[in-house]
Amino acid sequence: MLRFTGSALQAVLAEAGINRCRLILVKDHGVYLMSEIGENKLDGGGRQHVAYAAGCDPNVDDFDSWWNRAQDELGGDDFAEYFDIDDPVLASLRGTTGSLVVEVTSTHLYLAAEFVPTAKSSTLM
Repeated sequence: MLRFTGSALQAVLAEAGINRCRLILVKDHGVYLMSEIGENKLDGGGRQHVAYAAGCDPNVDDFDSWWNRAQDELGGDDFAEYFDIDDPVLASLRGTTGSLVVEVTSTHLYLAAEFVPTAKSSTLM
């Protein structure tokens, strides 16, 4: 299972929503999400907004760690899979603090939204 979280996920979802384009799950140098249409970095080094899966970010995780995790979760071949930004799972995550969970079997790829319940405050009298 792969998990995408935080402000990077929200930036990618927002960019895809603004551009009315698809979201792309990519496995190559890491595992990440990006919008099909988006802003490039000023230095020309790729997309401005990219959300890496936890444990699969070559910028922070050592090579053997992210490479083995990506292969265990998604197999050995590089690929790109496209998702409609209006997919109910993706739409439910926009503007929230939720996470996107991706699970892969030999025949299917599943997306799920995961939300951490907020703690209710109580007042003692």
